Formats: sequence, structure tokens, C-alpha cells
Amino acid sequence: MPEDERPPPAADLNGPAWLELLARGDLEILGRLPWSSNYSFLAAVRQDETDERAVYKPGRGERPLWDYPGGLFRREVAAYALSAALGIDVVPETVLRHDGPHGEGSLQRFVDADFAEHYFTLLNEPVYHPQLRRIAAFDLLINNGDRKGGHLLKDLEGRIWGIDHGLCFHEEAKLRTVMWDFAGEELPAEMLSACEVVVEAIPDTVAALLEQDECQALKRRAVSLLRKRRFPAPREDYRAYPWPLV
Repeated sequence: MPEDERPPPAADLNGPAWLELLARGDLEILGRLPWSSNYSFLAAVRQDETDERAVYKPGRGERPLWDYPGGLFRREVAAYALSAALGIDVVPETVLRHDGPHGEGSLQRFVDADFAEHYFTLLNEPVYHPQLRRIAAFDLLINNGDRKGGHLLKDLEGRIWGIDHGLCFHEEAKLRTVMWDFAGEELPAEMLSACEVVVEAIPDTVAALLEQDECQALKRRAVSLLRKRRFPAPREDYRAYPWPLV
């Protein structure tokens, strides 16, 4: 993104402050984000003297899919809620807004990132591999059906975030990802601990956003990951990669 088009630097807000701003701030649409099959908007979110940027995805702008139910924006929120509840913290702060300019939708903190970077460039730097493994393992749990390389953002402090989680939590196996390079390796210990939490009880903040069969499938995936304890390899009889890749 050219320097003259970047949003102003984000204020030094902590997680709870971001959630408060996203949930209660006034929204103004600044423009549509490119390269998205569904409507996604860059929005200003303002409260008192705070003026920040966020990504707004209204349900009204979703393109109907034959294999996913509507309400993809709720899965965006559920992915954040699960990441936060389990202490994985790989998804930017995201809330459900009922009063958006185009109706109900998700609102996510805008990540000011180096947009020349993506999964395949980050993979070339071993220093980022622990963060990449964490996100790849999280994708297994949420059954991410569309992890493109460009859905990973490295912020200006070198932290990697996962975005675009609308195609997640399906009760059927839908995993499509570019992140197969860790196949056969042990899953991160923190992810195994997170799976134990899910097996015991799905966080209420997540269950409130998903259907009952999706919750049951989430728990089954957690059980399976605890049993196998390793990253899987792509199956030859299944389209395991998204398109496009970035």
C-alpha cells in the first residue's frame, strides 16, 4: 500500500480498548477493499478523541456459497473469540456489529502491515516459523477452508496475524491451506493445551456464534488433534490447496 494511502498510525490501544472502540465507536465507510469476492470495507471507527481504522464485512455483501451457510461474518468473529479465549492470539480483535452502515456484520482491527509479505515470503525466514506453526495449527482446529498466502499479515513490529476466517468451522472436513510445509512435525504444545480446553468445554463466546453441529465438529477436531499430535500432510484425493494461492 503506498505511503500516501496508508491509514494514520494506530494509537497505542490494548486489546480491551480495541474491543470497546470496535463495539461502540462511530463507523464511517472510507472505501471498498480490493481483491475480495465478498464486500469488505475500510472504515473509520471513532470514539471521543480516538480515530482508528477497521475492516467491516457486512452479511448483506456476502456472495451465496453452495457449501457454506450464510453469515460468514459470524465465523470471522468466532475465529477471533476462539483465538482469544484459548490464548492463541493470532486473529486481530474482531466484534459483531448490528448497527453497521450496511447492516449486521463483523468489524476487525485494521492491521497496518508490510503488504509485500505473505506466507511464501515469510516461510523463507526461519525466525517466523514458530508464528507460522501456531497459525497453521489453529487452522486445523477451526477447519479453515481458505488459508491463502495473503491471509497472513506481518505487522510493523514483526508479529504475524491471520485474517479472513469466514470459511471456517464447517462441520465437514473443508481444510484448504497453503501451509503444508510443517507436515509430520509435532503440533505446538500451546495448541495441544488449547485443544484440551475445547474438549472440556467450548468457550461460550464461540458457542454463541456457531450452530450446534459446528460446535460438535469443533470438539471432534480437538479430540483428533490430541490423538494424532502432528501436522497432517495433504491428501492426494482431496483439493487441499485454495485458489488463488496468495
